[in-house]
Amino acid sequence: MKKITLIIIIIFSNFSYSQNQYTPSVENLEARKWFEEARFGLFIHWGVYSILGDGEWVMNNQNISIKEYEKLPGFFNPTDFDAEKWVLMAKNAGMKYITITSRHHDGFSMFDSKASSYNIVKKTPYKKDILKMLSEACNKHNIKLFFYYSQLDWYRDDYFPRGRTGNGISGRGEGNWDDYISFMKAQLTELLTNYGKIGGIWFDGQWDQHDWDGKRFGGINVDFKLREVYDLIHKLQPQALIGSNHHLAPQEGEDFQMFEKDLPGRSTMSFATSEEDIGNLPFEVCETINGSWGFNLKDRKHKSEKELIQYLIKAAGYGSNLLLNVGPMPNGKIQDEHLQSLKKIGKWVEKNGNTIYKTKRGPIEPTDEIASTQNGNTIYIHMLNDKKLNVLIDGFKMKFKKITYLNSNKKVSYQRTKNGILIYLDKKEIDPIDTIIKVDL
Repeated sequence: MKKITLIIIIIFSNFSYSQNQYTPSVENLEARKWFEEARFGLFIHWGVYSILGDGEWVMNNQNISIKEYEKLPGFFNPTDFDAEKWVLMAKNAGMKYITITSRHHDGFSMFDSKASSYNIVKKTPYKKDILKMLSEACNKHNIKLFFYYSQLDWYRDDYFPRGRTGNGISGRGEGNWDDYISFMKAQLTELLTNYGKIGGIWFDGQWDQHDWDGKRFGGINVDFKLREVYDLIHKLQPQALIGSNHHLAPQEGEDFQMFEKDLPGRSTMSFATSEEDIGNLPFEVCETINGSWGFNLKDRKHKSEKELIQYLIKAAGYGSNLLLNVGPMPNGKIQDEHLQSLKKIGKWVEKNGNTIYKTKRGPIEPTDEIASTQNGNTIYIHMLNDKKLNVLIDGFKMKFKKITYLNSNKKVSYQRTKNGILIYLDKKEIDPIDTIIKVDL
């Protein structure tokens, strides 16, 4: 009898566990497929911090007190903000979605929130909900809208115990962590209720509460109630994709995995996700168009047209989207340098987008000099070094019907080798940014 009881308990326990596992809805799986095919999006870091022109971390970096920082919203009046211009800028650049900061680490909400009066409508002379305007423009032009949402907060008392950042900011009280979780749930409910159908939620800041040994994030010191929060999001909008910039392996309930300023598995940044933590979810790499996320007056590290386009290509070569960031100025305008860069990218994408959109990772391992993407029986080889005329591709032993230059349709000269294929490039066909070779299988 005891054995039978034990078996029943084990079976019931396993059943209960399986019932609690996250199973994506049909709508969610369809959204994941769309996301993987979209390949290119616009990231927008914008808030009252833009007034100081020193990036989105200025509150922490300058240890600005609560009382002092509370003065900033009074100066925030972006009368030049034009949601439709922003959306068309993204669309003309070849981007399929926009991710914008609804609330960053400074705790200021860029939308009309009932859960917190510390927001753009109630605390600024602008008094308009930019997320509402942006959602309407996105809907009009068939661009999906995602909301960035910070899980850490340098402003609220109930973000307690404190994490690893913001500890030099004075004027912070000691509140209750459960209240903070309730607050986040309330705001997420607003974002998923008041702005129509959204693409998803882009979480950031969980790393603030993780142990850090200088190389890898370890144990966590608080409970973010992730399953409760994730289940809430999926209940309100089943198709909404959830991702978290925690630099860890994907966690239960997440729908895509992102990588900050680093291609999947490259681990060139100190905070990069380790190669062993790369999962099987759709990928997204986020990168800045210059050197900063938020508006930085002194940032002159504007990436060239070549750098930006090749990063898009490399990301696609890893089977990943690229989420390219701009930091608007406090008046609501995008810097001219960034507008020009996006226009140039758009021209390239208009011509070569079929080698990026709806593709998967190609058979050639991406390097700084070469990447490949694949769509069905067509492989696109992207030659990124315009100085090399003879390119040896080790390991490429696939049989194919023909190999041609994409833009001219001329045959490519090549030679089979013991280990792969040696391609002889025609100097006349070389493109300074990307020489694309089409392989028909």
